[in-house]
Amino acid sequence: MFGLFLSFFAHIFRSGWTGVNERTFIAVKPDGVQRRRVGEIVQRFEKKGFKLVGFKLMQASKELLREHYWEHRNRPFYNKLVSYMSSGPVVAMVWQGLDVVKTGRKMMGQTNPTNSLPGTFRGDFCVIMGKNVIHGSDSVESAQREISLWFKESELCEREGCSAKWIYE
Repeated sequence: MFGLFLSFFAHIFRSGWTGVNERTFIAVKPDGVQRRRVGEIVQRFEKKGFKLVGFKLMQASKELLREHYWEHRNRPFYNKLVSYMSSGPVVAMVWQGLDVVKTGRKMMGQTNPTNSLPGTFRGDFCVIMGKNVIHGSDSVESAQREISLWFKESELCEREGCSAKWIYE
């Protein structure tokens, strides 16, 4: 029930969800935070031309994580994943830009790092699937749901970047 409410709430955020206003949710997992990969992850998204509109370092509660990973609740790894993600600080971010969901997924690499190409976060930073450094929304719809779980609307910055004219036509 709560998930339905959050999905509905995601649709009333002021910013549009298409074109250059598309948004995605990215989280640096506890292994990425502990291994000091946050700065490089942020830098790569900025170099690509995406705009950071939400950022916070936090200890995620098991309740939040259970809701976040709800679609996996019947899978054998669910409880272990929730425990792992609540074991240390997480950096939650919202990035905005043209095709940011699809591009963010490409930048992350495959879920299993052994299948990830060099140049991707998981290809460069990871060895095993259980410690794969980063989470990213897999669709615009999941981005809406995840952003509304992790951020209040007031925590997202609506701002005009001066570099947009140098990135988009």
